[in-house]
Amino acid sequence: MEITIEDISSVKKKLNIHIPHDTVVKEIESAYVNLKKSAKIKGYRPGKAPRPVLERVFKKDLHSEVASNLIQSTLIDAIKQKDLAVIGTPKVEPTELNPDSAYSYHVTVELKPKLSPITFKGIELNKKLYKVSDAEIDKQIELLQRQVAQYVKISEDRPCRDGDFVVIDYEGFKDGAPFEETQKTQNYTLKIGQGMISDDFDKQIAGMKSGDEKEFTIHFPDTYHNKKLAGLDISFKAALRDIREQKLPELDNEFAASLGKYETIDEVKAEIRKSLQEGYDKRVQQELQEQVFEKLLTESFEIPDTLVQFELDNIIYDTAMRFAQSNISMEQVGLTREKMETQYRDVAEKQVRRHLFLSQIIEQEKLDISDTEMESEYETFASAVGQKVEIIKDYYKKNPDKAEGFKLTLLEKKAFNLIIDNADVKEVEPETNS
Repeated sequence: MEITIEDISSVKKKLNIHIPHDTVVKEIESAYVNLKKSAKIKGYRPGKAPRPVLERVFKKDLHSEVASNLIQSTLIDAIKQKDLAVIGTPKVEPTELNPDSAYSYHVTVELKPKLSPITFKGIELNKKLYKVSDAEIDKQIELLQRQVAQYVKISEDRPCRDGDFVVIDYEGFKDGAPFEETQKTQNYTLKIGQGMISDDFDKQIAGMKSGDEKEFTIHFPDTYHNKKLAGLDISFKAALRDIREQKLPELDNEFAASLGKYETIDEVKAEIRKSLQEGYDKRVQQELQEQVFEKLLTESFEIPDTLVQFELDNIIYDTAMRFAQSNISMEQVGLTREKMETQYRDVAEKQVRRHLFLSQIIEQEKLDISDTEMESEYETFASAVGQKVEIIKDYYKKNPDKAEGFKLTLLEKKAFNLIIDNADVKEVEPETNS
């Protein structure tokens, strides 16, 4: 077998593979021997059809099968002989087999880029010391209060104003006819000034009293979030039923108990502080990682289209799943696969470069994940998703590709930790605590 390589780019090669004529002849002879045993031809008993008859009936299909077998039996060997770090699926260009000559075919492969060794020990990193403030805790407590707040009808007889909660009935009309996007709605609670429908809508409602009815027209700007309303003039009929004020619960142990798993308000605050600090700790790690990439990922190298497409597929899949959780399709918000591939290509390429950088660290430092570490990570993941560890392990056992992805994520995390552990880390105060 002869192999020549044409350079398309540093990460894409074309292999020309030449198989000797005697190998081709042997494969054809073997194929006819096997075919003779199983071929069913009218007028001949099984195994008795002569070669010329077999050739007349099956020649084209047999040659195609032999060509396929020759490719399958030589391609992997060719890649190994040339020591090519192939990624993705090779693109084979088969040719028609001629029994009187050697067989040649072509295959295009993409390769993992070769990066230079990365010197990472002693790099300088700044670690910001984010700490949760009492004001942040108070803000979260207030949000919890609002979630269980009561809305009480005001006692005084006055027009509604900014900040009031009002209960209204409304219907919108386009060109005098009821419009689906603003269909008749009753007992709708609206906070004046929040622009829940639009700022202009709020301004029209402000000043109305309980029992008032009003007709007005609203122009929805071209940038309005609901594309079906953007740029339209809609005539509304609205009736104000009630004006209400928000009554927040007292910050006491009774309020804490109403949240389900607490006995005191101090327990609630402690849990909020813990959650916020965990968020800050993740932010610290993300910022350190960004510094690592900024300081060390400086080598310019080509990246394979296969890896970029893989990242794009993941981005699009994740986006589709998030919309699906809200019973919305990407098409409903004007997103198509083509648009997303264009919009997120730079993001995908950036991610590929980062994965390749970490892969270089993993290889040069000979990092691996032990069985003990895998068991620990399975338990951690099972706890995070609320599943038994046996279920998680069984899932990855049945899905080896997912298991490899899980292990790669752990290896990348290990690579980051190695870099940061060997860095000169300076602790600094953040500019703001927001």
